[in-house]
Amino acid sequence: MTGGIIEIDLHGFRYEEALACVEKKVMSADKSVYRIRLIHGYHGGTALRKMAQEEFGWGRNPRVLRVENGANPGITELVLREY
Repeated sequence: MTGGIIEIDLHGFRYEEALACVEKKVMSADKSVYRIRLIHGYHGGTALRKMAQEEFGWGRNPRVLRVENGANPGITELVLREY
């Protein structure tokens, strides 16, 4: 973790494994964490990007404010609170 951001490298994870890992981090994040950065990759990570958008977007998880695209197509960010 660096400065309120948790990074999770999901390379090699299957959908169910990635979902369980991310849910655990979201639920255990303390008040200092405002963003969770999911590193899933671009070519092989599109299923995991879609998982993040579907499972954590649109108010599905009360701890996640919104889902944003990262600095490149291989990253998705879950915003837990405004910085």
